[in-house]
Amino acid sequence: MNIEQTREAIAEGIGTFMLVAVGAGAVAISGGNVVVAALSHGLILIAIISTYGHVSGAHVNPAVTLGLLAGGKIELSRAVIYWVAQLIGGLLAGVFLRLVLTGLEGAEALGQTVPLNDEINALDIILIEGALTFFLVSAVFQAAVYGRGGAVTPLIIGLTLAGCITFGGPLTGASLNPARTLGPALFAEDAQGLIEVGNYFIGILLGGTLAGFVHSDTFAPGDDEASPKGRRPKKR
Repeated sequence: MNIEQTREAIAEGIGTFMLVAVGAGAVAISGGNVVVAALSHGLILIAIISTYGHVSGAHVNPAVTLGLLAGGKIELSRAVIYWVAQLIGGLLAGVFLRLVLTGLEGAEALGQTVPLNDEINALDIILIEGALTFFLVSAVFQAAVYGRGGAVTPLIIGLTLAGCITFGGPLTGASLNPARTLGPALFAEDAQGLIEVGNYFIGILLGGTLAGFVHSDTFAPGDDEASPKGRRPKKR
């Protein structure tokens, strides 16, 4: 990797760590309160994009990177670097949560994203996570990649995530992010989260990919309007 790619990887790793640690941690200590879950994830994502967006685009989500790859907004070599950094960030967040929340009553699950209703089956997980991830990656494309959001791009994307969690949280936990699902699941005291990891990954990655195809084709602006390399626009 060159210096620029190293900086981007570090930004993606730190940003993903922040998202998973704060988001999952807030869920764990609040007992799964959906308002807390939505606000914690949405607000920290706003901060992450504002802090690291000019460095790496602040994808902090393998599904976002996959969507941009499917839409031709990032090259494969950079996407692979991002995926590795994001997954490492999520795993380190899982370790961090295990260390700081161990012994805290009610927090043993580390805020895992798991089905929270007995009626939610594998197909439900795939459909819900897929649809919500599609919404999130759609917001990234239009607000950030195509520059429609302007100065409030971080707010638009953060609020999109928060809004999705208000619906999906009580059903599937509303992950929308493979790193968010995997990190807490691997280090929680129970294995509940690992049982459904495959279904979450399928839904999330399909949703991100579909958004990439749709917004690079059907809803794409003229070439002169799009920001390069799938990055969130820098201030001029």
